[in-house]
Amino acid sequence: MSLNRSGSDATPGATFFAFLTLASLATADAPPQVRIDEIAAMLDKPPASLAPLCAERRVWDELARRKDYQDVLAAAEKLLAEPLPEQPDELFLDYSRTGNRRRWERVASSRRARVKTLVIAECVENKGRFLPAFATLVHALCDEPTWVYPAHDRALRNFRSAQVDIDLGSSYVAAELALARHLLGDKLEQETRALIETNVQARVLVPFREMVLGQREPNWWLTGTNNWNSVCLAGVTHTALALLEDRAQRAFYIAAAEQYSKNFLRGFTADGYCSEGLGYWNYGFGRYAMLGELVNRATHGRLDLMALDAARQPAQFGRRVEIIGGVYPAFADCPLNTRPDPVLTSYIDRHLRLGLPASAHGEPDARRGSLAQVVAFALADRAAPSAEKRGAAAIPPLRTWFEDAGVLICRPAPSSAGRLGVALKGGHNAEHHNHNDIGSFIVVTGNQPVLVDPGTEVYTARTFSSRRYDSNVLNSFGHPVPVVAGTLQHPGAKARGRVLRTGFTDGQDTLVLDLRSAYAVPALQRLEREFRYERGGTARLVLTDIVEFAEPERFEVALVTFGSWCQVKPGLLRVEDEGQAVDVELETDGAEFVVRSKQIDEDVRMPRKPTRIAIKLAQPVRAARLTMRITPAVTAAKP
Repeated sequence: MSLNRSGSDATPGATFFAFLTLASLATADAPPQVRIDEIAAMLDKPPASLAPLCAERRVWDELARRKDYQDVLAAAEKLLAEPLPEQPDELFLDYSRTGNRRRWERVASSRRARVKTLVIAECVENKGRFLPAFATLVHALCDEPTWVYPAHDRALRNFRSAQVDIDLGSSYVAAELALARHLLGDKLEQETRALIETNVQARVLVPFREMVLGQREPNWWLTGTNNWNSVCLAGVTHTALALLEDRAQRAFYIAAAEQYSKNFLRGFTADGYCSEGLGYWNYGFGRYAMLGELVNRATHGRLDLMALDAARQPAQFGRRVEIIGGVYPAFADCPLNTRPDPVLTSYIDRHLRLGLPASAHGEPDARRGSLAQVVAFALADRAAPSAEKRGAAAIPPLRTWFEDAGVLICRPAPSSAGRLGVALKGGHNAEHHNHNDIGSFIVVTGNQPVLVDPGTEVYTARTFSSRRYDSNVLNSFGHPVPVVAGTLQHPGAKARGRVLRTGFTDGQDTLVLDLRSAYAVPALQRLEREFRYERGGTARLVLTDIVEFAEPERFEVALVTFGSWCQVKPGLLRVEDEGQAVDVELETDGAEFVVRSKQIDEDVRMPRKPTRIAIKLAQPVRAARLTMRITPAVTAAKP
């Protein structure tokens, strides 16, 4: 849809994301008119400024003295000497032909990121030097056939102008351009202002309004419960708040966001667990927080989405899920080294007045993130309520138990001799960004995850298709869970780690899971995994699997690491990574076993590939008990 050239519109239809169509399963209901009228009464008749405009020189001259803004200015100066990366149609078609996402996304990200850099630089300098480059960029972006990602347009209906969907990419571009137009105001030529308005209306605002009013099939994310909901709603709403003059029109988009963002919050368990993983919490809840901040600002504090009861527990997920040493679980599609976004954590603390320790905070930085993030966080209203007095670095609780999700984080007592912490996972195999990983666990010593869940793979067409679990980091082969009668775990909500028993004391935490439903093995009669985390003396994890069959079958368990391992002596393994090590004492009640390792040859988001260490019973069994006692190693032995 090259509106820059033709001014044409597109018709509705359907594209695919994973097993869902962008326009398929959702049923949308428009927000009540009475609510729209209530919100309209909260808004300024002319749109209130969402952030200091470029014309407000006192603010920008002050910001210009900060290093992060000077660095953005320097980056923009370099862009003036660099041609805009070309994004030919052939590059968009690469995904539909090869399944590779990275080549197009790398170029697209480079082009789209220029919006923030050029706009902030112009606001800092205010000499008009960056406006021609910005106008050229606007024309280039508006000349693209679609702002939808190729991975979300497999049938190429958006690319061929057969329909107009809203996805993560198109809502992002629309918000960036609308906010740029808002900040720069009359400094932009009328042609550029009109081009932005025409395109964001046709590509995002009009399709969204038609979806909500039932005039076209809504995209699935409107009633979806994962990060797509909050990300797309934030992009659409930011666009409307920055672009639309009419108060009633702005109120319509805010009311729709208020109504449909509740679906995103329903994607968390009641105790705030994010099954998508910490990385998608940064992304999804981060956009929810940005949405809430700009709506709060536009309504002068009278509508606060962050103050909802349903938002309070999800808001604290990032801080509650830490294991020890600044290490967090890489469950689901989450890279191994992911941390909570400190700027988001700081904003949540200030807004909800949580009084977190100073170590949990990060200062907004104009160099980081999108223009929308800078507007929401770095250019936040200075009159916003400040946080309650921040506490000193506090001793973390001994455990975090997400009962509704079946996830337990165990931490050592301050007096424990060994700094060993663990994350233990039940749950089910139909979670957001699911891995087949019931019974998975992570062991951290010091600040290093030594025994791991390997996290996510580099996304390709396979990742979100019927072949997702061909991947040996997404299926259960890549996780430290049993293989039963040669069978891996199967996907689906029926594969569930049923909690049989828990016990929590200062000295010991126990979690017992029934894993039978995850394995389609007719002879399997019992499969229980007991985690016992002991804090006394040297902290350790004792993991016991009990299995029973109707007839003899094979059975094995596994460990996964990005490090190295060796067999110190029969029945004792040592696993080491980055100078930290654990000893794993094996006990099988006399049953003979063998230990074998294999590199998991998948494209992971780490410099090294993970190794799977399999502990296999040598003979088929009718019943077995296999115990692993995992303790910090005093010294690291080389294999």
